[in-house]
Amino acid sequence: MISHCPSLLRAPLPAGLRPLTPRAFHFTATAYSPPPLPPFRLRPLRAVAGGGSPVAGDGGKRAAPPPLGAAVLDFARSNFLPLALIGGIALALLDPTLGCLAHKYSLSKYSTFGIFVISGLTLRTKELGAALQAWPAGLFGLFSILLFTPFLAKFIVQTQFSPPEFITGLAMFCCMPTTLSSGVTLTQLAGGNSALALAMTVISNLLGIIFVPLSLAKYVGAGAGVSLPTEKLFKSLVNTLLIPLILGKVARETSKGTAEFVDGNRQGFSVISAVLLSLVPWIQVSRSRSLLLSIQPKAFAITVTIGVLLHLSLLAFNATALQVLTCLKQKEESVFASKEYSRAVILVASQKTLPVLVAVVEQLGGALGESGFLVIPCVAAHINQIIIDSILVNWWRQRDRQSTDAK
Repeated sequence: MISHCPSLLRAPLPAGLRPLTPRAFHFTATAYSPPPLPPFRLRPLRAVAGGGSPVAGDGGKRAAPPPLGAAVLDFARSNFLPLALIGGIALALLDPTLGCLAHKYSLSKYSTFGIFVISGLTLRTKELGAALQAWPAGLFGLFSILLFTPFLAKFIVQTQFSPPEFITGLAMFCCMPTTLSSGVTLTQLAGGNSALALAMTVISNLLGIIFVPLSLAKYVGAGAGVSLPTEKLFKSLVNTLLIPLILGKVARETSKGTAEFVDGNRQGFSVISAVLLSLVPWIQVSRSRSLLLSIQPKAFAITVTIGVLLHLSLLAFNATALQVLTCLKQKEESVFASKEYSRAVILVASQKTLPVLVAVVEQLGGALGESGFLVIPCVAAHINQIIIDSILVNWWRQRDRQSTDAK
């Protein structure tokens, strides 16, 4: 009998009614309510490189490779300083008109002043106490920066080369203190002690006000047959470097809001500093464009090679000296054997700063040769040292990762 399954023969009754059968079921609105459907939502679509779907099978977003434009922007952000320096030189070679006009109004002096104001604003000193326990390593770093490297200028300046300003510029570069930002930044990336790196950076640049004029007069000026105005140069460095550095540091320490703003926008300040720094070689090369175009590419390539070899020599010297000091100490807890401290010393003590050199060249007024010729090899050496040290840092990080995986 099919009477037991009435739903197979006729449509169900409306909700709330009963069929006149003894075995009728009580139908309610709830019993016949269909299950609720999931809410229908529209997902925003995104354009994906390669035309693939931006939504995966499980409803999640599929990771897509960054487009070419984003990759180019990331590269530009990571290498803004070298690109800015190269861009300034290229612009000067293409059209020197604006650069000559900027020189007429002494724009390079204001840009150098601005660089060191920003350096004072971004310098952090609250972590310097953590580096006190590594004072022997820091003392060696200062010796390498202020005494050993300038001594090399005595031999470099004796090299016979044409134009002679290229070699003189590299010799002057040896007499400079360490970089104001890239050394500390690379130390942080390498897992080194950033407090020690910052201490060596601050102290070497402050002592450089005294040591730079003396080193130039003893090693470069004597070798070039020029008597440098040491006292005048010292006063100029104080006005151009020390005073703006102090002004920026005082503004940071006296205003908490200023310090927080600077720390929250450090990348922006780095970009501004790089732009100001790139103005200087732009102006110098614009002034000397006709002379630069007369130089053979072979001579410039040889100068760049000398700068690369110089930086590699400094890296090798500092690394070897730390190993020797570790053996002499013969203690496991020696600061020279510490990876964090040794990496900070190797990176910071092997670099030379470009802004101080530019300030010195500005103050010399052509006493050691054409300003553009003096700056060009140093710009190349500055870019090369950043590239070489970046490769070294990446190698250190890969080795640390492999060591961690092995454990």
